[in-house]
Amino acid sequence: MSSHDSGVSRRSFLKWGLAAGGGLAAMPLIEACTSRSAQQAAAPTSPPAAAPTSAPAAAPTSAAAPTSGASAPTASGTTGTRTGITSNEWNPDSIRAQAGTLNVDTKAEVAKVTPLDYKGQISYWYVGPNQASPQIEVDNDAKLWDAWKATYPNIPMNMGDNVQNLDYNQMLDKLRTAAAGNAAPDVARLPILWGAEFAAKGQLAEIQLEEFGFKETDFWSGALKSVMWNGKIYGIPTNNETMAFIWNKDIFQKAGLDPNTPPATWDDVVKFSAQIKKATGKAGYGMVGRVNAGNTPFRVMPVLWAYGSGALDEAEPNPTYQKVLINNDGGIAALQAHYDMYVRDKSVPTSALTNTQTENGDLFISGQIAMEIAHPSEYAAMMDKASKATGADKDIADQVVGNMAYGLMPSGPVRRAVVFGGSNIHIYGDQYAGHQVDRKAADAFIAFTCGPEWSVKNSGNWTGSNPGNLQGFKTDGMKQRLDSIKFLDVTTSMLPYGVPFPVIPESTDIMNNIVPNMLQNALTGKMGVKESADDAAEQIKTLIAQRKA
Repeated sequence: MSSHDSGVSRRSFLKWGLAAGGGLAAMPLIEACTSRSAQQAAAPTSPPAAAPTSAPAAAPTSAAAPTSGASAPTASGTTGTRTGITSNEWNPDSIRAQAGTLNVDTKAEVAKVTPLDYKGQISYWYVGPNQASPQIEVDNDAKLWDAWKATYPNIPMNMGDNVQNLDYNQMLDKLRTAAAGNAAPDVARLPILWGAEFAAKGQLAEIQLEEFGFKETDFWSGALKSVMWNGKIYGIPTNNETMAFIWNKDIFQKAGLDPNTPPATWDDVVKFSAQIKKATGKAGYGMVGRVNAGNTPFRVMPVLWAYGSGALDEAEPNPTYQKVLINNDGGIAALQAHYDMYVRDKSVPTSALTNTQTENGDLFISGQIAMEIAHPSEYAAMMDKASKATGADKDIADQVVGNMAYGLMPSGPVRRAVVFGGSNIHIYGDQYAGHQVDRKAADAFIAFTCGPEWSVKNSGNWTGSNPGNLQGFKTDGMKQRLDSIKFLDVTTSMLPYGVPFPVIPESTDIMNNIVPNMLQNALTGKMGVKESADDAAEQIKTLIAQRKA
């Protein structure tokens, strides 16, 4: 990508608007540059927008959680108390100011945990780069293994031997089967949603942060909640991310919408989507509703939370994970918004019920949808797609990339929210690994990958996530990311609004099956909107009751 250094004010690319009440009225906007090449597509290098001079104000604290079926609370709320850092403290200014202020000697730090000449062996499973990943993720994954070999040459980790890179949609079932058969890997990096299930079954080894050279203040408090079960720690956060809202400015303009003004609320998303469909014939919003696919809850739950709902009370300041809120007034309103787009207005792809974000990305790059939710890596992915397109398809793809814009997630009547996502790394218990796990080797690997340097550089962390270790935000690697990855400061600014999924063993089933099935029941007409929400609530209650019994 071309540089924007030639006399263009970087501040003009990113603007924050404050509403009268101190909330965010306008979302930060950065415009994509238009010149590209195949090499640049793999690793975008243009300087991103400068930080604004005023930080976004934190929203008021949310009201008390309603019981199941009660009206949604009406007060606005932020998740700053759950992530431990508020939006006043965490914004493009502060994110950029700390980047590059910490020099890290990884070898010296990990040597304090496990001697560098230690001889050992561990097996490791993770979801790594695949054919759809930007090339930079593939390259960074290779660099990690090279760096590991150079640091701990006597703890061999070889792909296809004791290291397995697994498909996201297959890994969970494979892990369940392996652990049940006492054949689990020694160490596994799991999506943030999965760990509680294995911890509740007693299959993960309890750990202490100090054994890896870490302390609580090195991590988001919301991230630490995701690795705890019954007050004990069973993992270390490897990376944490929040998504953002993406739109195509060209389609907005053709639909008669201001290309520089994304929808401020989810009600606006419904209206914009309908207007885009009517004016252009294109789908307005890239809805994802596939069952048993992790993409779905990451796009449905922010809407439920924004309207004052949730699967349980996970979005409230002090969640108990005892109250089922999915069928309260806010949950019904959020489901109705999806119904209005899919059924009433027909303004989303008809394939939404089977689409994942992969299909959405294909639709977006071909100019068939105008709005979607995705990671900062979506831009690199679009650059890759554009570089590989030919003929008329390439012209369209180039135009789409040139008109991509990122902003904060729309808010709702109760709060602005996004999934506090990421991954955690865990050690399986000796019984479930089928042998005594080499804890010194496991400790070395976790200290290495979760330290400040590699929590930034590790594979998908680079383009699609952020370091789980807060010290990573201070490294030169983070500064390089901010200088090379467009829109990163926007998605990173969403972290204080992040809501972790309920930290209960049933979360995976709730999010990957019950929530998508609720959506499908309503959108296919199998059940009414309220009936679908009530059915989901009963399923959640039944799941939790079974565990307690």
